[in-house]
Amino acid sequence: MKNAVLVTGACKNTGVDIVKQFASKSQNVVFTGRNADSVKKAEKAYKQEFPDVSIIGYTIDSLINETTVDEKSVEELFYDLDKKDIFVKTLVLNAADQGLGIKAFKNPLTDFMKVINTNMAWNYCLCEHAAKRMKEKGGGSIVFINSNTAYRAIPDRIAYSASKSGQLGMMRAMALDLGKYNIRVNAVLPGMIKTDRWEKNPEFYKDVPSRFTPIGDVAVGSDVADAVWYFAEHARNTTGAELVVDGGNTIQLYPIIK
Repeated sequence: MKNAVLVTGACKNTGVDIVKQFASKSQNVVFTGRNADSVKKAEKAYKQEFPDVSIIGYTIDSLINETTVDEKSVEELFYDLDKKDIFVKTLVLNAADQGLGIKAFKNPLTDFMKVINTNMAWNYCLCEHAAKRMKEKGGGSIVFINSNTAYRAIPDRIAYSASKSGQLGMMRAMALDLGKYNIRVNAVLPGMIKTDRWEKNPEFYKDVPSRFTPIGDVAVGSDVADAVWYFAEHARNTTGAELVVDGGNTIQLYPIIK
């Protein structure tokens, strides 16, 4: 049986860096994305860069509708991996609904529910299916890609902040319940990351307050990938923990803009 890491939301941005971190260490990778063409393109690029590593992409969405998790798709994903004799030893929950532009008094309740169900209920579903197999195989590692907005709110992101705060509570409770099976559960909390949005909107990001960090820079995807790798491969006695990767933003009362 092949051991592998499963990375959700890995067709662009930080997910790509996480895949490359593991593949560069000769670890087999399974990744997911919501768009079939994007998954196919990403899989081809990964295989060209890492020809000696097994890399498989799956197209999967989180919800059937705003209120219903697509559990059947998760079941089918893991059953297919079972048939291929692939064991997900590390699960990295990177995919998320960003919950952009959800305004108090204006958006319907279903917009809020969609974010909560994607970022919490769907991730729990993935964890449950992965952990069942980890239990049988003697253990594993689950890593949530969370956010410093779990502690620091930003405008028009109520659902996202709520989901990330709730996700941390879920992470700690899972760490407690699954520890007896040698399954470690931790979370990486990035702040601002230089993603494609950063590249496409230089004027906006030039003056956005959260770019003014104590160390004078914000994270790139590989910084987050390094933290994930630490939890997955080096933190043998660490579970229920949070690792903040935000240049020190969370420690500031307010940014010092120069």
